[in-house]
Amino acid sequence: MNARKGLCYLTLLTLPLSALAIDSGPASAQQQETEGWLVLQSRNKAASPKAQTATATERDLAMQRWLKKYQYEIPDFYDPDVGGKIETKN
Repeated sequence: MNARKGLCYLTLLTLPLSALAIDSGPASAQQQETEGWLVLQSRNKAASPKAQTATATERDLAMQRWLKKYQYEIPDFYDPDVGGKIETKN
């Protein structure tokens, strides 16, 4: 019984070694472009030389827009029958 249990444990421990990983590198041109931008962003290589600041008016308007989203009450539940209809073409 112990030999069988030990063999089972050994098999389970070696199982991850047989799994194949995805090839490294981007799979498509779009993914290459995205990863390129993410690398630029993370390394701070494409930063603007001019500091981008907001005026007091811009900051105030942004804060008002952010606070406006809290004006609507969240219902206790959502009625699935209320709302738009999906029309299908036959």
